[in-house]
Amino acid sequence: MKKDSYTFPAIFNYSNEGIAISFPDLPGCLSCADNDVEALYMAKDALTGHLLMYEDDNDEIPEPTPLKDVKLEDNEQATLINVCLALFRTPFNNRAVKKTLTIPAWLNIEAEKNRINFSQVLQNALKEYLKNEP
Repeated sequence: MKKDSYTFPAIFNYSNEGIAISFPDLPGCLSCADNDVEALYMAKDALTGHLLMYEDDNDEIPEPTPLKDVKLEDNEQATLINVCLALFRTPFNNRAVKKTLTIPAWLNIEAEKNRINFSQVLQNALKEYLKNEP
């Protein structure tokens, strides 16, 4: 079930090159930063994108490990990162996606004569079609 808000522990690994950011419960959710303020921003950005990909792929989002149970090395700090996916779902789902279609030449000529907006007509037709699907 999709939730609007998620909180996951992030691990900040400090080195001379900067801060490496990882999430123990989300393999592949990684980022990096030069300082703590940037690390918090980058962690939030990485977590948001990663969780939206989980949702898009219909993958189950794992339960976060309690902060007290996160295992750390000497050069690491753990912090909780909270994101609100509801803020990102609508713009992401309403973005334009380009599609190529093929229609007979005579239909194209008539539609252009009548100044038809192909995108709008296709959107309306798809909405109507999907509404009537069993």
